[in-house]
Amino acid sequence: MAEFVSLPLALAAEQFAKLPGVGIKTAQRLAYFMLNLPEEEVTEFAENIVKARKSVRLCRCCQNFTEREICEICSDEERRKDQICVVESPKDVSAFERAGGYEGLYHVLHGLLSPMDGVTAEDIRIKELLSRLGDVKEVIMATNPTVEGEATAMYISRLIKPMGITVTRLAYGLPAGSTLEFADDVTRVKALENRSALLRKPRSYTNSPSKCRQKTDLGLKK
Repeated sequence: MAEFVSLPLALAAEQFAKLPGVGIKTAQRLAYFMLNLPEEEVTEFAENIVKARKSVRLCRCCQNFTEREICEICSDEERRKDQICVVESPKDVSAFERAGGYEGLYHVLHGLLSPMDGVTAEDIRIKELLSRLGDVKEVIMATNPTVEGEATAMYISRLIKPMGITVTRLAYGLPAGSTLEFADDVTRVKALENRSALLRKPRSYTNSPSKCRQKTDLGLKK
């Protein structure tokens, strides 16, 4: 049986299908959902998308998305200016900021080197990174552990190291709460390669008989 869909609905579904991870069936469900909304909500939805596209720009320093010329992170005087974490996309910056613990600056490449796809060094924000390394002491390569991510990290590292700047790579291994049994071979190898020394156990009363007795005696005094 043929499926009869009005042309405006089909065109709306085609637009939703352009979104990453959205297939044609999901796109059709989204189109039907939007048509069932009140007209003012659909208008507000569309206007906010257009507004975001027009108002959001790239930070002049780190290339992250922002509404200002220089983003809040780059303009924060409390952030470390001698440390830059290089990531693939703006969503990676959001991930680090949600986790907390990092106090340096960022640089967003907006892509990774991929000769097979025709993506070269001229297509991503490498020149912008090199132009802001004057007072930087460490560059952290935080690209994903894929073929493209590793290739990009190695390429940038070769450009930066002659400047006398330390270039580091994120450690990879077993995630917290996981077990060796269910880890893949690559993860296990990376965990071994990036192993670290255990911190020495702090001294306690159980390891010091004299102090333990002293505490016990004090507790018995009346």
